[in-house]
Amino acid sequence: MKVFVASLATETNTFSPVPTDRASFLAAFYAPPGAHPVTPTLCSAIFTVLRDRARLEEFELIEGTAAWAEPGGLVQRQTYEVLRDEILDQLREVLPVHAVVLGLHGAMVAQGYDDCEGDLVARVRTLVGPDVVIGATFDPHSHLTPKRVKNLNVLNAFLEFPHTDFVARAEQVVDIVMRAARGEISPVISVFDCRMIDVLPTSQQPMRGFVDDLRALEGHDGVLSASLIHGFLAGDVPELGARLVIVTDDNPALGERLAREKGMALFALRGTTRMTQHSIGEALELAGACVRAGATKPIVLADTWDNPGGGVAGDGTLILQAMLAAGIDDTAVATIWDPIAVTFCLAAGEGARIHLRFGGKSGPGAGDPVDAEVIVLKAVEEAWESFGASKVPLGPVAVIRIIDTRTDVILNTNRTQTFDPDIFSGLGIDITTKKYLVVKSTNHFYAAFKPVAAEILYVDAGTHYPSDARRTRYTKLTRPLWPIVEDPHGLK
Repeated sequence: MKVFVASLATETNTFSPVPTDRASFLAAFYAPPGAHPVTPTLCSAIFTVLRDRARLEEFELIEGTAAWAEPGGLVQRQTYEVLRDEILDQLREVLPVHAVVLGLHGAMVAQGYDDCEGDLVARVRTLVGPDVVIGATFDPHSHLTPKRVKNLNVLNAFLEFPHTDFVARAEQVVDIVMRAARGEISPVISVFDCRMIDVLPTSQQPMRGFVDDLRALEGHDGVLSASLIHGFLAGDVPELGARLVIVTDDNPALGERLAREKGMALFALRGTTRMTQHSIGEALELAGACVRAGATKPIVLADTWDNPGGGVAGDGTLILQAMLAAGIDDTAVATIWDPIAVTFCLAAGEGARIHLRFGGKSGPGAGDPVDAEVIVLKAVEEAWESFGASKVPLGPVAVIRIIDTRTDVILNTNRTQTFDPDIFSGLGIDITTKKYLVVKSTNHFYAAFKPVAAEILYVDAGTHYPSDARRTRYTKLTRPLWPIVEDPHGLK
């Protein structure tokens, strides 16, 4: 038995002003064959899972390239084509194989390619032929296209948002692929188009119960896997929107029935799933009330739409500016993306007192730059934070404190959202001494921050992110979707 594994992934915000090129992949995560670390990453957990499986079952595992870029704007055409062809050439050199497993995101868009993953999978199918099993994992914030379904035997998506189950879902795909390659099962993919696009956090009801029910289908009556593709609001592509996916053991009728039933059940939840969003003013009033009531843990304010995990710059200053103007200054902020300011801080050195302009550089919508006198508390060439079992690079980093306040701000070079409190502790910030934390994340921060927070407030502060589909100018959408269309299924 010979199995080939590779990963090529990013999440493309087609409205973002931040382009994605090869340097974006090299800065975030690039591992040539044999160089993937022992720890999994979000879209490459299949590598570590397959290594363990190969040791147990003694099959031959051939590792191709694994590459990930932090979410951003359109991928440069040459960058996508070179990385794609790199993986295809690696596969071509080791043919024939019995199975191919791919770690994909599902929302990559390059110049000239609306469906990068479909293009890659179709080319893999052409190379290996019709009888080789191909499986793939996806992030649920993606676009599931007919081209991918046609060329894959097996697929699943992470069920949890925040994505705390990415290793478990990799284990599931690998297991199904290996059983199929041995002829023990015949997986069939069934898909239902929910014709909606919304934010679907599983950290709260009703989505908590929905995904629990979806997971309960697996392992019964021949259901091998159940997945929900949420869609990605910031992707202007023809296949935008949510889809329900059921993989059965050669029972397409059951798969189609369950996909439709669960897909329409999701549609019935439309408009009820989003986290409660507050304006900046409302959030500061609620946070202040918590502090006055004697909160013993920090209040977390999540800047949900200035989230680099959604492809925007992450250099917004609106919440910080409002807090400073209100005299709220016992705060730690993670992070504001500003490579120029980091360079200045590194040059000045730790302990330096300097005048610094930071944030607000990528464009209108996320606030003006902050001009302040600051102390450089920390200046390092490399820093990391955790996301579950994986490590996320921050690049060169500076921690500054605004003079005459207790407000500490982490400035980073590699754009990334905030996942874990160790982003603070790793840089010397003790969050137990802070009254307020500001994090740039829509919901991935939730699992790790909930135990350390007195209250979590989601703040709609405004940014480049297209958070309301009714107001977003989609130019490539080819079918009706709620909430753009009230009744896309023609139910009335």
